[in-house]
Amino acid sequence: MAMMKWIVRFFPEMMIKGPAVKKRMVHQLYQNLKRLLAKRAIDAKLQRFSDKLELYCDASQMTACRQLLAQTPGVDQFYEAVQYRHPGLTEPQPNFDVIHWVGQKTYKHWGAQLQGQTFAVRVKRTGQHAFSSVEVESGVGQYLLRHAQPKNVDLKDPQQTVYIELHEQTLNVIVHKHPGMGGFPMGSQDAALSLISGGFDSTVASYLSMRRGVKTHYVFFSLGGVAHETGAKQMAWHIWSTYGASHSAQFVTVDFMPVVEALFETIHESYLGLMLKRLMLQASEKVATKMGVQALVTGEAVGQVSSQTMKNLNVLDQSIDLLVLRPLALMDKTKIVSLSQQIHTRRLAEAMPEYCGVISKNPVVNASRARIEKEAARLPPGLVDRVVAQAETLPVASIIADINQTQAVAVVQNKAPGDWVIDIRAPERSQTAPCAECDAQVPFYHLVSQIKQQPQAKRYLLYCDQGVMSQLHAQRLHDLGIKQVNVFRPSEQSNETL
Repeated sequence: MAMMKWIVRFFPEMMIKGPAVKKRMVHQLYQNLKRLLAKRAIDAKLQRFSDKLELYCDASQMTACRQLLAQTPGVDQFYEAVQYRHPGLTEPQPNFDVIHWVGQKTYKHWGAQLQGQTFAVRVKRTGQHAFSSVEVESGVGQYLLRHAQPKNVDLKDPQQTVYIELHEQTLNVIVHKHPGMGGFPMGSQDAALSLISGGFDSTVASYLSMRRGVKTHYVFFSLGGVAHETGAKQMAWHIWSTYGASHSAQFVTVDFMPVVEALFETIHESYLGLMLKRLMLQASEKVATKMGVQALVTGEAVGQVSSQTMKNLNVLDQSIDLLVLRPLALMDKTKIVSLSQQIHTRRLAEAMPEYCGVISKNPVVNASRARIEKEAARLPPGLVDRVVAQAETLPVASIIADINQTQAVAVVQNKAPGDWVIDIRAPERSQTAPCAECDAQVPFYHLVSQIKQQPQAKRYLLYCDQGVMSQLHAQRLHDLGIKQVNVFRPSEQSNETL
C-alpha cells in the first residue's frame, strides 16, 4: 500500500513562546492528534520534531487525514509530501549528481503543473549537507527549466512555487499546501463555558474560543420549545465534533421558563431584555463555578442590539465576578456570518427556530447599575439558585444518542406504502452518500418553504445521517400544523454510535 506523508507546521504564535511553553504546546498538539486519529480509526504514524510534526498514513485514508489536520486547533499549515531517500545527500563533498537526482524527483510531481507558467524553487534544509539551499534551488530550477517547458523563472512573483525539503538523507517533495485552522492546541488554555443559543453569534464565538485552545463547554437556557433545544444541542455537537473532539465537553440545559415568568410579573418592560441577560450570566457563573471553569464566552458584539451598548455590557459584567470573554465584541455582522459559512454552521444557524419571547418595549440603552439592582431586588429570592439546581448536564459526545432515545417526534425504521421519504441533508452530502429509499431531496434550509410542493402522502418521513436534523425540522413542521411528519431512521442505522 502507498503511504502518504504530511508535514504539519505549527501556529506561528506557538513558535515565539518561551522554550518551556512552546514545548508544552507542541506536546499538547501531538497528544491531541494522537487522540483524534484513534477516535476516527485512522491507522497512522505520528512523529514529533521541535519545529513540525510528521504524519504518515495509508493513501486510502488521505481524505480523512486532510480533514482532521484542517480542523485541529494549533495547525497553521500542513503539506502533502512524497518522500525519497538518497545516501548521497549527506556525502562530505559536494555531489551535484545528487542535485540532479533531486531535480528528477521534483519534476516527477511538478512537471505537468509548470508548463507555460513562471516558477520559483524554494528549499528548506536541515542537517549536514555539502551544498547550500541556494545551490539546490538553482540546480533543481535549471533541471525543471530544461524538462518541464515552463514560461520562465520568476523569483519575485512566480505563478507556481515549488517547495522541497531536505532533512539529512531524506527528500520531501511538497505536492500540495493546505491551510490549517491556526490558533493554539485545544487544552493549552483553561476551560470556559459558552452561552450557546444555536444562532450565528454564539456558535462563532464558541468556535473562536476553541481555536484559541480553550476547552469549551456549553450552557443553554431553555425558553420553551423542544425544537430550539434540539437545534442548540445539534449545533454544539457539530462544532465540538468538528473542531474540539480531542477533549470531552459538557452541555448544560437550564430551564429558564420560571425566570421568564418572574420577569414579566415584576420587571419594568424597558429592562426585560437586559435583565434576562443579567440573570443568564449569573446562572452561567453558578454553573461554571460548579464545573471549575474559569470564564464565560458570549456572542455579544458592541452595538449589535440595544442590550449590547458599551454601557449596558459594563453593567452586565458588574453583576458577576467571573471573566466574560466576547470574541465577537468588535466584529460586524457580515464578518460573523461569513465566518459561520467558513465553519459550515451558517445553514444550521439560519434554520434555528427562535423561542425567546422576552422583548423589551423601548429597551434601555444606557442602563445604570443602581436601577438594574433596584429592578433585580423585585425578583423572588433564590430564583436563579433554584433553576440552576435543576439543570441537566449531558456529555456533548452523547447528544445524538440522547436525542434519538428521547425523541419528541416518532422515529420510523421501515418505509410503508403511502410514505414519502425526503432526504433533508445538504446537496453535497446527498451526492456523496445517496439515500436509496428516499423519494425526494429537499435541503433542510428549504424544507419549510417547499414541503407543500411535495406529493400528497400518508406520512412524510425526514431523513438525515444521524436523525437529529430530522427531529428538529419534523418538530418545526408540527408547529406549523403539518402533523403527518416523522423521522426516518432505517433499521441499519438504529444502532449507530458516535
